[in-house]
Amino acid sequence: MTWLDLGEDSPYGTANLPYGVFSRGDGSPRVGVRIGERVLDLTAVLDDSVFAEPSLNAFLAQGRARWSAVRARITALLTEEEHRARVEPALFPVSEVTMHLPVLIGDYVDFFANEFHAGNVGMMLRPGADPLPPNWKHLPLGYVGRAGTVMISGTPVARPHGQRRVTGAAAPEFGPCVHLDFEAEVGFVIGSGSRPGRPVGVGEFADHVFGVCLVNDWSARDLQAWDATPLGPSLSKAFATSVSPWVVPLDALEHARVEPPARDPEPLPYLADTEKWGLDITLEVRLNGHVVSNPPFATMYWTPAQMLAQLTANGAAVRTGDLYASGTVSGPLPAQRGCLLELSWGGHEPISLPGGAPRAFLEDRDEVVITATAPGAAGTRVGFGEVSGRILPAR
Repeated sequence: MTWLDLGEDSPYGTANLPYGVFSRGDGSPRVGVRIGERVLDLTAVLDDSVFAEPSLNAFLAQGRARWSAVRARITALLTEEEHRARVEPALFPVSEVTMHLPVLIGDYVDFFANEFHAGNVGMMLRPGADPLPPNWKHLPLGYVGRAGTVMISGTPVARPHGQRRVTGAAAPEFGPCVHLDFEAEVGFVIGSGSRPGRPVGVGEFADHVFGVCLVNDWSARDLQAWDATPLGPSLSKAFATSVSPWVVPLDALEHARVEPPARDPEPLPYLADTEKWGLDITLEVRLNGHVVSNPPFATMYWTPAQMLAQLTANGAAVRTGDLYASGTVSGPLPAQRGCLLELSWGGHEPISLPGGAPRAFLEDRDEVVITATAPGAAGTRVGFGEVSGRILPAR
């Protein structure tokens, strides 16, 4: 038990200890750990200059043994009364700090790993045909995104411009996106990199991935329908990707590990499961304060370990600070669909917000907030913070 007064239901107890980068006033950004509604300044309590850096990258590069040692030390500082006098002055209210992008993003890859999402999209786009592409159950599909457009939660998102095809028109037109959407996703942060030419096996997942964050892969659906063929999403995805400020260590998610869904056909040997890396994470999506979806990550067909194996199967290396995301998380029920494209069934069945306001896609000034929790040790819940963004008019 910690000597802090956290309350019984805090999702940020010592079973969690998520990392982030914060600043106070005009001070420099530095690394901290969240405990309850406070941030522990690691620069002040740990003898390692990596925590004075403006990103987690230097710490992540130290590897799993160091990650475990630091977690154990922080736990001791927050649970043993003898450390209280030294630690208390280094604790600051979350409400009084500014959060920054937690890692300096190297490469960013987004997957398409949820069967319910892929199936729903396929039914909309290819009615009467097999909703899944022929390769979908043989490998986790993904696309390389634009790392420079990954932004911290709370950053406003300007409605993007691009080309779209208008029914009956001889040529596409250029203008602001009309069908703007969110995608509720889970992201994975690379800590230890890999060597070029050496794939990372499924069983090596925990040696390379430091932790988990929340992701909103904003999507311009009308632009996507035109620019995604034949090479996949381009400008329709690469204008903004929001991430949560807190990175939950894999060590905090041991009690959230579950068996993934049954696979048919069996994956090829390099994607075969050697460890249980399904994760029982429940997301919640709010649109203008109203809950519109509760996507369950446990339904993911492909696990994050398999995504990493696929990401490196050709010998491509991963580096400290790389980020990859799951793709939209959806479940079997309508209330578990993780984007408006599914929730409104392509815009044909708009959802209703309080007061009867319909939404097929996002309108200017709409705000999307995604949160999540997972089972923790001793019956606790592990919180992931939130990833939020408000839509601004096209510029």
